[in-house]
Amino acid sequence: MSDFFALEYFINPNKRVFWVYILSSILLACIYFYFNRKQLRVNLSSKLWLHPSAKLDYYYFFIGYFIKVFMLFPIVISAKVIALFVNKQLYLQFDYYENSALSYGEVIFLYSIALFVVSDFTRYWLHRFLHMIPFLWEFHKIHHSAKVLTPITFYRVHPVENLLFGFRYSLSIGFVTGVFIYFFGAMIDIYSILGVNIFIFIFSIFGSNLRHSHVAFAYPKLLEKIFISPKQHQIHHSTKYFNKNFGGSLAIWDRIFGSLKLSHEVKIMKFGLRKNQMKDYTSIWALLVTPFKNLFVGGKIL
Repeated sequence: MSDFFALEYFINPNKRVFWVYILSSILLACIYFYFNRKQLRVNLSSKLWLHPSAKLDYYYFFIGYFIKVFMLFPIVISAKVIALFVNKQLYLQFDYYENSALSYGEVIFLYSIALFVVSDFTRYWLHRFLHMIPFLWEFHKIHHSAKVLTPITFYRVHPVENLLFGFRYSLSIGFVTGVFIYFFGAMIDIYSILGVNIFIFIFSIFGSNLRHSHVAFAYPKLLEKIFISPKQHQIHHSTKYFNKNFGGSLAIWDRIFGSLKLSHEVKIMKFGLRKNQMKDYTSIWALLVTPFKNLFVGGKIL
């Protein structure tokens, strides 16, 4: 069972640790190490990959999978349901609409980019709310409690946060799909590679697995004002800049709303929470229960 689970994650293009994304990240890391050879020893060290925080990520990776399958997925409303609801409401409000001005190829392009942009925008704001709202921050702390970063740290997420991101995905994808069905009907489709939206695939190829790593791979300054580089996400994980770089793929939201931090502006990064908090996140049980313990004192919400 566990072997199948691990294999499914590495052969599924919709997963962050899909083998193609892992391979492309390794190739980018090699380029980085060519110019930063002192960092090679650090990144290959067993002290990093077998650090207690990293090992906790590996264990939690498996536990989190079963939590999502048996507890979360059944209660997250599907994007299809949202799409049909939005399409029906548009029809009831504005009656039937037929658009023949755009070609099939143009509709596919617009739909692909609309899905990517709207999803990324809603992801930015949910991520920012997880930091801004104290109640939600208690759950998001789990992700930031990682002392070292590996690609598996991506999955160090509390079930409550997974639930929120599941609803966010369904609502954003469903809304865009419902609108496009209303205007273009059966013409909608996406440009994809291996069944993945081409824009998400390209982002994943260019170092998505380096975001949670100690490979400080940065993009040119101009590009970092548009796209979030691996180092920019590492900056977000640093203890000093939790309130910067909330973006998923696009940096334009951080730039517009004043939370952008470029790679060249940060030289030293230290990951994790404050020292007095780290002791509360050292086991799987603690990762799952600590948010509730922090929120409820004497039966009252803090």
